Amino acid sequence: MKRRYTPYTLPPWLKKFRGVCQQFIVPFIVFQGLRTLIFPTFFDMLLLITFIFLAMSLYFEWI
Repeated sequence: MKRRYTPYTLPPWLKKFRGVCQQFIVPFIVFQGLRTLIFPTFFDMLLLITFIFLAMSLYFEWI
């Protein structure tokens, strides 16, 4: 049977890493969004979508 994921059982170093990621993901999204508006390449759009998915997963505690 699969154990249910809870962020409270994570080691302290991983909790700190998640907190740092949560702080830095929004500025990365803003910068990448502006860059995508100026230079719309496939890689920029893919990176922006990846950042948005990462931010959503951190916000909703999927990871």
